[in-house]
Amino acid sequence: MTTTADIDTARAAWEAWRTSRTAELSKPHGWLSLTGLHWLVGGPAAVEGLPGVWGSVEGGVSVTATAADEVVVEGAVVDGTVRVQTVEGGPGILVGIGERRVEVMQRSGMHALRVRDPQSPTLAAFTGVPVFDFDERYVLDAEFVPHAQVQDVVVGAVVEGLQHHQQAVGVVRFELGGPQQLTVFRGGSALFTDATSGVTTTGTTRSVPVPTVGGRVVLDFNRAQNLPCAFTDHATCPLPPAENRLTVAVPAGEKDPR
Repeated sequence: MTTTADIDTARAAWEAWRTSRTAELSKPHGWLSLTGLHWLVGGPAAVEGLPGVWGSVEGGVSVTATAADEVVVEGAVVDGTVRVQTVEGGPGILVGIGERRVEVMQRSGMHALRVRDPQSPTLAAFTGVPVFDFDERYVLDAEFVPHAQVQDVVVGAVVEGLQHHQQAVGVVRFELGGPQQLTVFRGGSALFTDATSGVTTTGTTRSVPVPTVGGRVVLDFNRAQNLPCAFTDHATCPLPPAENRLTVAVPAGEKDPR
């Protein structure tokens, strides 16, 4: 069972997490700095608000600019045409344009530019993520059961038509209004929705950290956090798999920030 020591540890971890979470979201080129998401279709063309000409090419994105445009790719000012390599589903290379950073990315085979601007109104207005008060009822005794082999799982995305490929490493089992189970992805997190989703919490998905040591673990929903799509319309976050859509309410962790 969950002990007093478990609760004390969870409370201390929650307080530290809130501080680090605010610091992370306050970074000048973090998720709250997003001001645009531009999908590249057809041939090379101008993109609204950005200098140069951008186009989707095999394995990446081409950018054509002059030195006067001050477009910087991997430390070098572009004067001509360069190709920026992309990785499906992975973080994109950041192209510098003044104080802005343009993330060159690939999702479901399509290329896009995501603009990060430290002068973003969302970032300027940020004072912290609204959260439920710490509640020991959501620090749960649980069991992590690893899969014999990692399983590939395809889930949807907040952007219609996109898919995300995830690797499931096991399941976490716990009691909350009855027996529950969540699929856990590589990296030790479970994406989920619950009966509060779209009411007091974001309607898309939240993530809860899951220790993947095997056997008994402490599952703390007080540290359930929003994905970037809760803060901005310029994110392409994954949705939880069907089995991770809980019917019980989990009024713990981060609330809907918008």
